[in-house]
Amino acid sequence: MQAARASAYLGAEPETAAFTVIKGERETVVKKRWAAVLLTISTASVSLVAANSTMAQTASMGDARQSDRPWMNRALTPEARVALLLPQMSRDEKISLMMSYFATDFPVKQFKAPQEARQGSAGYVAAIPRLGIPGQWLADAGIGVATQGGAAHKRERTALPSNLAVAATWNTETAFKGGAMIGGEARASGFNVMLAGGVNLEREPRNGRNFEYAGEDPLLAGTMIGAAVAGIQSNHIITTVKHFALNDQETDRNAGNAVIDHDGARLSDLFAFKLAIERGNPGSVMCSYNRVDGAYACESPWLLDEVLRKDWHYRGYVMSDWGATHSTEASLRAGLDQQSGYPFDTKQFYGSELKPAVESGQIGMDLIDRSVSRILYAMFEHGLFDHPITEAPMALSKELLDHGAAVTRAASAESMVLLKNDGNILPLTAKARKIVVIGGHADRGVLAGGGSSLVYSVGGNAVPEGMPKIWPGPVMYYPSSPLEALRKRFPDAQIIFVDGKDPAAAAQAARASDVAIVFATQWAGESFDVSLTLPDNQDALIESVASANPHTVVVIETGGSVLTPWRAKVPAILASWFPGTQGGEAIADILSGAVNPSGHLPTTFIDNLDQLPHPGPLPKGEFRYSEGSQVGYKWFDAKGLKPAFAFGHGLSYTSFTYTGLAVRNSASQVTVTFRVTNAGRVAGSDVPQIYVSGPGLDAPKRLAGFEKVKLAPGASASVSILIDPRMFADFKRAQGMTRIAGGTYQVHLAHSAANIVASAPVHLAAQALALDY
Repeated sequence: MQAARASAYLGAEPETAAFTVIKGERETVVKKRWAAVLLTISTASVSLVAANSTMAQTASMGDARQSDRPWMNRALTPEARVALLLPQMSRDEKISLMMSYFATDFPVKQFKAPQEARQGSAGYVAAIPRLGIPGQWLADAGIGVATQGGAAHKRERTALPSNLAVAATWNTETAFKGGAMIGGEARASGFNVMLAGGVNLEREPRNGRNFEYAGEDPLLAGTMIGAAVAGIQSNHIITTVKHFALNDQETDRNAGNAVIDHDGARLSDLFAFKLAIERGNPGSVMCSYNRVDGAYACESPWLLDEVLRKDWHYRGYVMSDWGATHSTEASLRAGLDQQSGYPFDTKQFYGSELKPAVESGQIGMDLIDRSVSRILYAMFEHGLFDHPITEAPMALSKELLDHGAAVTRAASAESMVLLKNDGNILPLTAKARKIVVIGGHADRGVLAGGGSSLVYSVGGNAVPEGMPKIWPGPVMYYPSSPLEALRKRFPDAQIIFVDGKDPAAAAQAARASDVAIVFATQWAGESFDVSLTLPDNQDALIESVASANPHTVVVIETGGSVLTPWRAKVPAILASWFPGTQGGEAIADILSGAVNPSGHLPTTFIDNLDQLPHPGPLPKGEFRYSEGSQVGYKWFDAKGLKPAFAFGHGLSYTSFTYTGLAVRNSASQVTVTFRVTNAGRVAGSDVPQIYVSGPGLDAPKRLAGFEKVKLAPGASASVSILIDPRMFADFKRAQGMTRIAGGTYQVHLAHSAANIVASAPVHLAAQALALDY
């Protein structure tokens, strides 16, 4: 009976047999793949091994006490363990798990963090030693272990390239390895909850937080973030997916109201979340600041109950963003389980406000038990009980940091997208005897995004004079200089630096050089949106340099896409995003040819603002997304627009050909096969992409599959991609189903959304799928 009650609290409604089979196969494949990837990740630190040994001893002691704490029996399911533990908890103990406190002193709010918190971090939930319930130590964010800007002491940790950059690898193994690395650093730093997993769809390219997310397509974004989540949680810690949902701009983010057709949302923004949850199994979902259809996201019955629990059967817990809780009863009834980061909210809605509401009978203990069951379930499922945190050092071992440096450098190089390379100006060769590097503080470091996700690196800020110095800053440049990295690779060349503040002086230096490399930067961060025009007159700088030297390379360091009005005058353009703590080395790896570029765009680079669904200034108040599910390239296809650089685009120092496209439909399972050949003279990796079009779809075509393929020169490989049936389906909530319209569909093999190589038809019978969008 207790187990049944726990299952009811966790939202474990029965599923249809057909859905169970499909879901089971998908989860089995995903878990096997991540297990195989995890075996390739070497143990990076002697100190971490020692810490794990200590944890194992602690867990063994816990096992010895199973007679008085039967919920510590690892052989039991999480549901059974919850059912044993929950009745042993007092009311006050239960309520204490439903609220986290900011873990950094906050004088502005006259708030002092709990003594047991990790100073400088995001949050803390107190342990309950009587029952062996561990504390929850929460760390931002998606690219590494962040430190709050106001903290007196900063944790120096490894930063991956931005989430958008990792999405540009189109490589789930890279995403998993990166997640495993930052999750390992989080655990070694004393954290067991990470606030990662940003998967908001890039509906608005001016969103200042796009660098925290994974692009404009739900399949790509959900798949890549799901892989990163799985990697993080392989360290026996919890991570979130966030920000649920439709938190697609920073302007008026705390009160703005996103209005969208619900079916369209299910096919776009929400589908990205669904895929990330399926593939990563995050312990928590973080609800967002904004309103959706008038209700705050953290008290939205549609999002938190109908979609997340009833339709998706999600079993973990929902936490709020910091300052996103606005009520006690409405939030709790809708499905918010944990208020986060007090004092960012106006009241302790799940603390001092909740207890009297329970005592008066306004809120029943069934709602309390429901939330606590979900929190405990995630803690059991992801190993927080069985692998307790024992240490929280401010400094990590050299071995662990060296491992992080290797992981982030490889991911950064793989993420970079060669947008243009006329005349094969790249890679640089020994013939370039005189090179001028211009702008972007490339003599000192590489740019990082601002806000809560900011990781402080070993060596500090390479450009400490940058403004602002306080929230959402500081503007951070990681001390990994592209200039110095290039000098190491080309010791016989004369490589000089010009700061680019004077376009005329930059042009003069370019004119006297064999090659000019301009670093174009734009800072982005939480709480503000950006222009797509490069700041500080950089367009004019690029124009001036390109006019002076026909061998000009532009390296873009930005949070996302930008306008490139000078692209016709520049032979080579490299998008390096926010490239992480080894970004300078990675940029030099690409420019020198030590690494062959293999990134592909996860977002469309538009030609002009008029191509956007909403080209005007970002609104306050109501954000009406009339484009529905037609986000990014789908909008461009529907309107017949030509972008500057298309979604999926990415060049290489070699060339790839595709042949033999074949499509097989067996028992409604569509499999696409083809061959990829490296037709060039150097080894490289490619990303063949599968798109589908046909009757009943919401857009002219959809990305339906992709694969990262690495090939030696002259080599070929056969590729087989199983298409998720949902990629052929439409969603109609009023009809209670996801339906494939009968008819003939086209399957397209492509280099990008704008470069289809071959197409083949496939006939599908009409069928209804389980409610699985």
